[in-house]
Amino acid sequence: MIVAVFGRSFTPESKPYVEMLYKVLKESNSEICIYEGLYVYLKENCDLPLQFDSRFANSEELKNRKPDFLITLGGDGTILDAATYVRDSGIPILGINLGRLGFLANIAKSEVKNALAEIQAGRFKIIERSLIEMHSTANLDIDFPFALNEVTTIRKDSTAMVTVYSYIDGVFLNAYWADGLIVATPTGSTGYSLSCGGPIIMPEAQNFVLTPIAPHNLNVRPFVIPDNQEIQLKVESREEHILISLDSRIYRSPKGTVLNLKKANFFIRTVQLEQQPFPSTLRSKLFWGIDSRN
Repeated sequence: MIVAVFGRSFTPESKPYVEMLYKVLKESNSEICIYEGLYVYLKENCDLPLQFDSRFANSEELKNRKPDFLITLGGDGTILDAATYVRDSGIPILGINLGRLGFLANIAKSEVKNALAEIQAGRFKIIERSLIEMHSTANLDIDFPFALNEVTTIRKDSTAMVTVYSYIDGVFLNAYWADGLIVATPTGSTGYSLSCGGPIIMPEAQNFVLTPIAPHNLNVRPFVIPDNQEIQLKVESREEHILISLDSRIYRSPKGTVLNLKKANFFIRTVQLEQQPFPSTLRSKLFWGIDSRN
């Protein structure tokens, strides 16, 4: 089995879990391919006697290594970064959570050994997660115009609201007077959209959700639409520029920019262990059914 490993940086407390992952993979006779940036970080900061079979620095090199899985070490943000390397290759991602909440990276660091044993035994399923593809009228230098979580338009350098004119399949929906507007996938429904009052959507649902950020009109609410419909947004502002984000990648764009959003023609595939279905993850992460008074 060929396993690629991706991560950005670690705290000293994470070192034992990195060593554990390495030991378990070697014991299973797996070939380990590591992200170049992570390799440099480990060599410079961790002083770990680790030897890797190969390295990758970009999406093409990762694809050419043909790994069976990509393991990410970090939080949900690390998986969002990893998606820009996996792209349309179909390589399944397994997220080990070294961060805090972890909806996507839902394997606890203490469960690394058990999780890998489950995978080797075939006790897992693949979740296909939809992405949003974005095209804009602005000349933005975007290498990967896709978002796994959300595309967000938001005000810049001002407390003044923006106005986001929205259209669904060419039909005018609303002019959102707000700090901005989030267009989220089911995966992104547990991220920024959720913190702004958006609904939680099952990962395999075929929907997008439009969630306003601090809307001026209190009767404006999040709106769920089928993901086979195209969304067009025109963003106006008192300031000369607005911000557009695709997951954690942020771009400065002139006011009046028009965004065309649609479902991408490929999925990001993530690994879900049999004992960790989505409802169980929600219940655990959001403390549902727990009486905090006790």
